[in-house]
Amino acid sequence: MSKDPFQQLVDEITLIRGEVASLRRTSLDKDEAEALHGIVARAVKDMRKATSETPAALQEALKADRDQMAHNATVAATKAAQSTLEGIRAELAVESEKLSQRAREARRATLRFSGGIWTLLAATLVTGAFLGLLTAYVTETAKTFFSVDRMTRYACGLPGVGGQVVEMNDGATYCAHWIITPELAKYRREQPQQN
Repeated sequence: MSKDPFQQLVDEITLIRGEVASLRRTSLDKDEAEALHGIVARAVKDMRKATSETPAALQEALKADRDQMAHNATVAATKAAQSTLEGIRAELAVESEKLSQRAREARRATLRFSGGIWTLLAATLVTGAFLGLLTAYVTETAKTFFSVDRMTRYACGLPGVGGQVVEMNDGATYCAHWIITPELAKYRREQPQQN
């Protein structure tokens, strides 16, 4: 069964009294605190005095030791970096050699597969000859098609060629190109003369 609330309160108060008594036994009183403060103040004063009286030689030795440690750390870091780089260089050289070997093998396989360089050269020459003949044929055909004789005979008077078909008394015809068209001559006559 549960305790009575009053009894629980009494137990709590008793417990608190015990803790306060224990705290009083372990705490310093005013005189003890002043004595401790005096001891600490004297120790700090003695430490200041000892620090100010430290010989300059000891300070120089500490500075030199610190500089030497910094130098040693730099040298050690440099050596570590160099050894790491040498390891990386060695790995790169090995990988480069492997890559070169694979490239040589691939070149050989390509030559075997394609029939060699002579097949490639012959195919290039045949293609070049065919394209040369085709270009010559197209050029001659275009030259014949666009010749002046053919254009004036069959295309006289068309917008792209120009000219006008003129018939003569004997039945012959020719293609005449106006230097100044009748419309342009009429326009020029109507304009006032400017000197």
